[in-house]
Amino acid sequence: MDQAVDAIQSTGRRKRAVARVKLSLGQGVITVNGKPVDEYFPRPQLIQIVRQPLEATQSGARFDVRVKAEGGGVTGQAGAIRHGIARALLAIDESFKETLRKNGFLTRDPREKESKKYGRKRARKRFQYSKR
Repeated sequence: MDQAVDAIQSTGRRKRAVARVKLSLGQGVITVNGKPVDEYFPRPQLIQIVRQPLEATQSGARFDVRVKAEGGGVTGQAGAIRHGIARALLAIDESFKETLRKNGFLTRDPREKESKKYGRKRARKRFQYSKR
């Protein structure tokens, strides 16, 4: 991979997924872990989630997006990529802030798996009580 000098880097997170996003001037090509976005994600809804910040700011055809996504599941990774792209767009042009904030693309989804507690099966589920 050739390193673009004018590339903007940012990190997006959702649940356990982390996406390192590089935004550079180009033709609107999105690659995730070396694959085209429509090849990486199995469902069209996920591809739509990834493209949302670019469509909201009408900059879909201006930038190439290279992503290294890890952790979580495919939905979490799609959300993390959306968060990373939104943060990178904000770094490029501060005037996008109102649009991105209004659509909720700059807000990190903080939900994480609750940790297991001792004396329980999972975080909250208890063992079955037997009277006799």
